[in-house]
Amino acid sequence: MSDLSLFKWRHFEADIILCAVQWYLRYTLSYRDVEALLRERGVWVDHTTIFRWVQRYTPELDKRCQPQLKAGHDSYRVDETYIKIKKYCHNLYRAVDSRGATLDFMLSAMRDADAAERFFRKMLRATHTIQPRVITVDKNAAYPPAFEALQQDGALSETCMLRQCKYLNNMIEQDHRAIKRRVNPGMGFGSVSTAQLALQGYQVMHMMHNGQLNGVAKGDVFAQNRIIDLLFGLVA
Repeated sequence: MSDLSLFKWRHFEADIILCAVQWYLRYTLSYRDVEALLRERGVWVDHTTIFRWVQRYTPELDKRCQPQLKAGHDSYRVDETYIKIKKYCHNLYRAVDSRGATLDFMLSAMRDADAAERFFRKMLRATHTIQPRVITVDKNAAYPPAFEALQQDGALSETCMLRQCKYLNNMIEQDHRAIKRRVNPGMGFGSVSTAQLALQGYQVMHMMHNGQLNGVAKGDVFAQNRIIDLLFGLVA
């Protein structure tokens, strides 16, 4: 699909659409907040339209950013937190490396060994992850059997160690806040599919903010905006 066809039949220019999507994914804003910010600038668009933009263009943003990600470190920190979907709590598995760079995430209704194993496998398939030397987790009993299953089938090296030590996971527990504070303005999610897409966008923008993309320094918003425009073909 060409860059121009991505925005075909939309009533607004591509740069306005991407600006609204970035605002929602980057800052602690609701869809109505983004609607108000656009109206201050003379752009009248309903918050439900902004919701549809986020759902439509977040996967494209993630797909185009993935090849630009820097390789992670070989020391992983894995933990899970909770996200509310239709008044029910779901488990959000997340992983960072020892330098705080985000590695991957996975949303799951269950918190057991099968879910932990699925997350480990998803994380190891990511293009920017390398074979871990050590994986640090908390005292959750689901992690050791998942770790052993991956070592048995060769997905993890036999020399890789599983380290269950809660205080060493303070880094990722602090990192959860960057994602969860974006969830709160919207008062939760209405479905698993919308939650998955929004969380995917939160993660991408968080990785940009941390300087994980080539050519983007940590916290450089101008560079973040420029690389998104480049990835979508809006600038030469």
